[in-house]
Amino acid sequence: MSLRRVYNEIKGMKMKELPNYFKPMLSINYVKQSVQRGLDNYHAKYIKTDSIDPLYHVCFGGMIFSYLVALPEERRHLEHQQHAQEHGH
Repeated sequence: MSLRRVYNEIKGMKMKELPNYFKPMLSINYVKQSVQRGLDNYHAKYIKTDSIDPLYHVCFGGMIFSYLVALPEERRHLEHQQHAQEHGH
């Protein structure tokens, strides 16, 4: 569900009505259906059309994931290096 659609639906509601609007969206079945709908749309858009985009998604997703996993260690190294330079080592 797009944020624009959600915004358009809730902008006329009162605060008391919002929990009843969002509560069904937080159920396990709704989340499962949303994920399944997203996977079906992805399959129809990329897999059935024999697009090369899924390969790009895997490659770039793997690069981003590996960068995020290595980021804390790299920051520790940089902080240690700066600390050593400040103290003349």
